[in-house]
Formats: sequence, structure tokens, C-alpha cells
Amino acid sequence: MDRTDTLTSLLAEFLGRISSWEHHAVRDETLTLPQMHCIEILGTHGPMRMKELAERMGVTTGTLTVLADRMQRRTLVTRMQHETDRRGVVLAATDKGRAVFEHCRELHSQLVADMTADFTDEEMTTLCGLMARMTNRLRPQDGAAGHT
Repeated sequence: MDRTDTLTSLLAEFLGRISSWEHHAVRDETLTLPQMHCIEILGTHGPMRMKELAERMGVTTGTLTVLADRMQRRTLVTRMQHETDRRGVVLAATDKGRAVFEHCRELHSQLVADMTADFTDEEMTTLCGLMARMTNRLRPQDGAAGHT
């Protein structure tokens, strides 16, 4: 097995374990995984046009509309008209949504702290640099790898 195959296998295992952890974490919050991802994006980046949010989530605007309807009924998000484009809709986290975001962020931070507890400063610096490079090669709009 070459290094690419090894890394592919390791990433698949890692992503599977992260996914299992996320499913467990959202079950405690009574959120779906897409709802958690939506809250995380809005919590990190602030209010966002529905089209841009759908692209970042890798879903259609129709799928996001249904998701946003459900989240709005739970008072996690609110819709606003775009400031300059009357046809544009902006989605924003409510105070309740931001509280959920902060709780999820704390859970993620604890997970990362647990996973990297025995890493040296140099290993953390290297890991952060490599993760940033790999993340930058993914285009949010279509999930395809690109060259940057």
C-alpha cells in the first residue's frame, strides 16, 4: 500500500469516527447533523445569504429552505431580507441558535483537546498547517479537490 492509499484509509476511518461522534453529540442536543452544521457555519461566519450557506453545506437551496423552516420553527434561526437585494434572503442564528453553537463548539474543542493531549507544540503546528492546506484544496460549492 502506498502513502496515498494509507492516508485514504486513515482519513476514511477518521471521518467515520468523527461522524459517529457527531451523531452522538447532536442526539443529546436533539438536532440533526445538517442542523448542527448549519448552526456551526452561521455561528462561525455570521448571517449569510441562503445561496452561499447552501453552497457551504453542499446542499441545494431547496434542501436548505426545508432545513431553515424546521430550524426557524425551533427558534434557532431567523430569516431576514438582504440589505441591497430585495429578492435575497439572509439566514442568521438567533440567541438560542448561538447558544447551541457555543455548546457544540465547546464539545468540538474538548474532542480536539482529548485527541491531541499528548502532541508536542511542533506536532500541533505541523498538524494545523497540513489541515489548513488540505482544507483549502476543497471547494465548498462542489466538494471537489482543487489546486490553490
